[in-house]
Amino acid sequence: MTVLISDERITRIPAIESGEALVELSTLGISAEGLQYVREGLGDRLAVAQTFLPTGVRLHVVEGLRPLESQREIYDGYRAEVLKLHPGISEEESHTLASRFVSPIEVAPHVAGAAVDLTLIGENGPFDLGTPIDATPEQSDGACYFDATNISREARTNRSLLADVLTAAGLVNYPTEWWHWSFGDRYWAYCEKQPNAIYGPTVAPESPADDTVAC
Repeated sequence: MTVLISDERITRIPAIESGEALVELSTLGISAEGLQYVREGLGDRLAVAQTFLPTGVRLHVVEGLRPLESQREIYDGYRAEVLKLHPGISEEESHTLASRFVSPIEVAPHVAGAAVDLTLIGENGPFDLGTPIDATPEQSDGACYFDATNISREARTNRSLLADVLTAAGLVNYPTEWWHWSFGDRYWAYCEKQPNAIYGPTVAPESPADDTVAC
């Protein structure tokens, strides 16, 4: 049975901040959409995972570090959708259902720079992995789950390749989202039987434009 990120087995794991810096993925040779930051430990492992891929195949990160405000908006928005689809359920039930797809703010790995949403790309573009990134369980009829059976053989093969290289590099998957992989967060600590997470919430470095003083 899948352990959701809202489960007390996850939420009770402490996060002891290591103070590790953030790194921008393009500096490590990782393809990404725009500027994407992650913790150095995660970035280094992604770089290692990429070396395990066949020639012509690369990792492509859609999102790494996410601002706290964005995480809260995404969670609240999806929870509202869940409540519309399941009228009459309790607050606890809606919280659990929402956490299949979006991490509650207090345990979210993206806000710690500890997770990436990613896929595989080749010379002809993105690979088929069964669903778009961020397809909800409702939109995909559960095909977003890593072990879903209602996907093509090609998509299953591609998911297996993605899992092989990322697992070998030390990352763990959140099973309800084939694209979500992490290192150093609470879910990683649970899967790897570690006493604590090593990353807590952080923020991206300010760009030079952010340092400009208005006259």
